[in-house]
Amino acid sequence: MPRILVFQHVAAEPLGTLDPLIRRRGHRIRFVNFEREPDAQPGVDRYRGLVVLGGPMNVEERAKRPHLMTELRAIERMLELGRPVLGICLGAQLLAHVLGAPVRRIDRPEIGWYPLTTTDSGRLDPVLAPLGATAPVFQWHGRHFEVPATAVHLARTDSCEQQAFRYGDNAYGFQFHLEMDQPLIERWLATPAYRAELAASGLPHDDAAIRALTQTHIAPMQAQAEAVFNNFLDLVGRPDRRFVLPSREFG
Repeated sequence: MPRILVFQHVAAEPLGTLDPLIRRRGHRIRFVNFEREPDAQPGVDRYRGLVVLGGPMNVEERAKRPHLMTELRAIERMLELGRPVLGICLGAQLLAHVLGAPVRRIDRPEIGWYPLTTTDSGRLDPVLAPLGATAPVFQWHGRHFEVPATAVHLARTDSCEQQAFRYGDNAYGFQFHLEMDQPLIERWLATPAYRAELAASGLPHDDAAIRALTQTHIAPMQAQAEAVFNNFLDLVGRPDRRFVLPSREFG
């Protein structure tokens, strides 16, 4: 039975709909919650895949959050082993950083629902293709990754060009949150720190507008997300493919 390692950063950002899907596929999940165990040093070699979730911290906080260094090294090791990696939001930024790309603040945060447009490569991608040419997706981020030079750009929005990439054939970074369901969106909108971020964002919509759009968009996104995540999980358990990465120091 393949085992999947999951890095979680805060309780409010779990696997969401990806959790029951992974379990239905027969995979065992090993969580490392760095909010509870900031000094954890998980060994990754025994796992067949890695999922790195989102969180309110940022890549540049490595000095005061040493677990980010642990995660960068773990991601690098999984890439060396050629095993599937999925980074979501912060996780995608960490993956991009391992691959040598910068992570930057965007002019205005993306919070709520945004139309995502896939690139030509994205529409043909074996994992992301179920999103089609355009799809509404849920977002919550104030920074974004640059697409690594060695990766393939898969998706964009009007307000943030860098939304998804693939490295090799089984490492993916998604800036958006396909794992959301309505209760999880409500949880974020009720979390004081997240509410404050939305209020300070300068965006033209509020929590009521996000709730209204959720009623329209959540079911279609969940259907597409299930197909996307199933495609990613199909990669777990494939024979190892090793990538030779340049030696890097994450200082």
